[in-house]
Amino acid sequence: MELIIKYFPDLTGRQKEQFAALYDLYADWNAKINVVSRKDFDQLYLRHVLHSLAIAKVCTFGDGARILDVGCGGGFPSVPLAILFPEARFTAADSIRKKITVVEGVVAGLGLTNLTPRCVRVETLTERFDYVVSRAVTAMPEFVGWIWNRLEKGQKGSLPNGILYLKGGDLAEELALTGKRWHVYDIPRFFGEEFFETKKVVYTPR
Repeated sequence: MELIIKYFPDLTGRQKEQFAALYDLYADWNAKINVVSRKDFDQLYLRHVLHSLAIAKVCTFGDGARILDVGCGGGFPSVPLAILFPEARFTAADSIRKKITVVEGVVAGLGLTNLTPRCVRVETLTERFDYVVSRAVTAMPEFVGWIWNRLEKGQKGSLPNGILYLKGGDLAEELALTGKRWHVYDIPRFFGEEFFETKKVVYTPR
């Protein structure tokens, strides 16, 4: 929890309570449905919560912005982002029911009113969004194919609407195959921990 306050010192009391509650909520749900690797769990705030919040260092979501988290797993990056941006509206989508069950439980436990979990394949969604966020669910060309037509042009945050994707390693070839122009933000620019050494946020506008 100190890790979050270190990089986000302006949290409200309510946000601090919600971030603090994440550990016990995920510990409880993870004992029933394993969505966070057991060996990772002690590092929940570093490897999952703070990693998710790297997106917030790249783009601030405006009031009413609609954000889709594709392949949300246990709710990363959407749950931490929904705490940080209470006036934005998040949809956390995953096709695996047990993962969405965990997200539903965490959302209820936090009293998060701006995040809707949905058990759905994103290719079947019909509504449109201002931003799409995700954490390493598939190769970028396939990912772009899934969601490009779900993105609305415009600007509902500090960057024009688009994709914000958490990735690691050498991405040049994979990004080039999408035919889009990407901006790569090295997470060590924002967070000093060794875990982030090779990690990036990649962004392309709609």
